[in-house]
Amino acid sequence: MAKKDNQATKEFYNRRQANHYTDYPVNEDMPLMEFLMKVMQGASRTKVKEVLTQRMVYVDHKITTQYNHPLKKGQLVQIIKRRNIYELRNPYVSVVYEDMFLIVVEKQVGIVTAEPRGSRMNSVKKILNEYVKHKSQSFSVHLVHRLDRETSGLLVFAKSREVQQQFIDNWHDIVTDRRYMAVVEGNVEKNANTIISWLTEGKNFTMESSPVDNGGQQAITHYRVNRRNDKYSLIDLKLDTGRKNQIRVHMKDIGHPIVGDSKYGATEDPLGRIMLHAYKLEFTHPVTREHLKIEIPLPAEYSELI
Repeated sequence: MAKKDNQATKEFYNRRQANHYTDYPVNEDMPLMEFLMKVMQGASRTKVKEVLTQRMVYVDHKITTQYNHPLKKGQLVQIIKRRNIYELRNPYVSVVYEDMFLIVVEKQVGIVTAEPRGSRMNSVKKILNEYVKHKSQSFSVHLVHRLDRETSGLLVFAKSREVQQQFIDNWHDIVTDRRYMAVVEGNVEKNANTIISWLTEGKNFTMESSPVDNGGQQAITHYRVNRRNDKYSLIDLKLDTGRKNQIRVHMKDIGHPIVGDSKYGATEDPLGRIMLHAYKLEFTHPVTREHLKIEIPLPAEYSELI
């Protein structure tokens, strides 16, 4: 993968590691509990399980809570130096994946990804900054990409500007698959298709689509029909580009707006929300180079409606 020099990222990693974690190289295969009992000399099994439960143990930079996790020779176990018992409990945001560089969360409908500068409104970014503050971690989270207020699903935040910059500079190399599910109005005729148009922002912050290059940003969306009935279709969407409101305007383009999306032509709103959900994300970790595949369930009301 062609990437810009990430020396700043490595330096950041070394600083944070020294300040917050104690390193324990794994020299032979064994269960995590057995390993922790050895390195945490004098600690009881109850104490070791408590440290795992409190998400204070990382294996190869990923939080690990299972006491029987199998360790392999050559791996690295790290234990947070400061006690951490804070868990994120918020109706709008839940942590799906976390390591020392990234947080991946599931966002609910009704909250913005990041508040405008100077605004006091609530946002996912503000909630996560409070989360890391309560965990006694001396940093803020940084925006990697966005979801619309009306869209639910997976969001990635970086724990440093260096990691954020890695994503910004190399997004198309790092992110290999990004999927959405949507319930749209009507019975979509084609089982699968690709939509290509050029998007510009018009009045009232609404995106306008042109089938020919008009100087706007090219947007490419692939879709496949998953299920359908007489009124609605459940479709799987894959993006080649990530333009503002891209899926919403493309569904309008083919005459099947997303249910609940009155901004882009929907007339049906049975659940009082836009039915668009970012359910899958695959990417190469910008620091560890591990391939991550994160997937969350479809909201139950989607299947119920279809």
